[in-house]
Amino acid sequence: MSNDARTPGSDDGRDPLEEMLRQLFGGQGPDPDEVRRAMEGLGGPGGVPFDPSQLNPAMMQQAMAQFQAMMSSGSDGPVNWALAKQAARQAVAGEDPAVGSFARREVDEALRLAELWLDGVTQTEPVGSVGVAWSRAEWVEATMDQWRRLTEPVAVSMSRAMSAAIEQQLPGQLPEGMDASLLGGLQPMLKNMGGTMFGLQLGGAVGALGKEVLSGTDIGLPVAGHRLALVPVNIEEFGDGLSVPDDQIRIYLALREAARMRLFLHSPWLERDLYAAVEQYAAGIRLDTEGIERAAQSVDPMDPGSLQAVFDGASFIAAPDATQQAALDQLELLVALVEGWVDVVVAEAARPLESAPALRETMNRRRASGGPAEQAFAALVGLELRPRRLREAAAFWEHVTAEHGTEYREEIWRHPERQPTAEDLEDPAGYAGRRSAADASAESLDDELRKLLEGGFGDAPREG
Repeated sequence: MSNDARTPGSDDGRDPLEEMLRQLFGGQGPDPDEVRRAMEGLGGPGGVPFDPSQLNPAMMQQAMAQFQAMMSSGSDGPVNWALAKQAARQAVAGEDPAVGSFARREVDEALRLAELWLDGVTQTEPVGSVGVAWSRAEWVEATMDQWRRLTEPVAVSMSRAMSAAIEQQLPGQLPEGMDASLLGGLQPMLKNMGGTMFGLQLGGAVGALGKEVLSGTDIGLPVAGHRLALVPVNIEEFGDGLSVPDDQIRIYLALREAARMRLFLHSPWLERDLYAAVEQYAAGIRLDTEGIERAAQSVDPMDPGSLQAVFDGASFIAAPDATQQAALDQLELLVALVEGWVDVVVAEAARPLESAPALRETMNRRRASGGPAEQAFAALVGLELRPRRLREAAAFWEHVTAEHGTEYREEIWRHPERQPTAEDLEDPAGYAGRRSAADASAESLDDELRKLLEGGFGDAPREG
């Protein structure tokens, strides 16, 4: 392009529109003159034609850099996980003070005391690791890999469906005067739009959770690994609405965190089965493609902010099929059993705390109903981690403890085949009898199999 044809808005002699297209598409983009002619034909406010000479090169360069970063999924596949983490970090930024040495010491002391109190009421082993106090941002960093593990099957399906819907809808949304052939250069970015949208949504949901969670296992899964962790800033906000001393709140929450972690370490199969249920559900994910297509009609591909606004709070997960529902039922039962056991064990361990009964009721209501952030996350991926049957599960563990003792109760957790069922929650008194009958049946089957393998069922004697 000659110097005479350069746009006047460029201070350094470069054409800002050509520079914008170069940043977006490299050398494979549409011809700048064709784009300029199309843009000049677009009517602006009040019918005033768009004037490409008004493009500010510096602002355009910054905007295009941001846009290009958002639209690129890099080597992570169809979902922009780097953007998800960035969105989560941004969601918790602001009122997220660094954890000071005094707060860290308070958390460490609370977790140490919790371990001592738990030793007197459960035969599960102490965690044996140093507790940590995290800011919200530190919680996001520590848990993001597990959120990816939990949501990746959903994310990949959603990303592809969204991208396809946008790519299909966009030609019909072009303003009058814009050449549809310009879409050729946009194809790579269109394919990444679904990953961008889901990354933004998931990051926002995880960030919202980061403002609510009180500990590393607060949602019922060890998303922060096998570390005892509390989030002081969230605990402080949680305590603002309660007439309970801060130290009692901190100790009670430390008891719950340590109890959950003891259980996950005591029963390695538990974490495996929880994630297996999630994966079984996710493997059958079906999407509401019509809903996605309707939403895609409202997306402005040149306005990254519209990506999040259009899909905010929307759920495009179809109703679960029978296999998925079975996985969700199993997940709900497991989470309820964990939370019920924690409730019973902590209630006994927390007897020295005057406010323990009030805190127990508050926490049970909080876990059973879920907060706004947890509900938003559930809408996004179709996955709820709320123990709806928490009180029934707690009643089951109370009965087992009273009738058979602590050792019998903890032994149940060592064997996945002895996991209580929905029937056991409805009839705790019958659990031991049903379990004994099942064990006897299994032993009888083992004996018969052993005889068969040892030749105990040989041919009958021949006559004559």
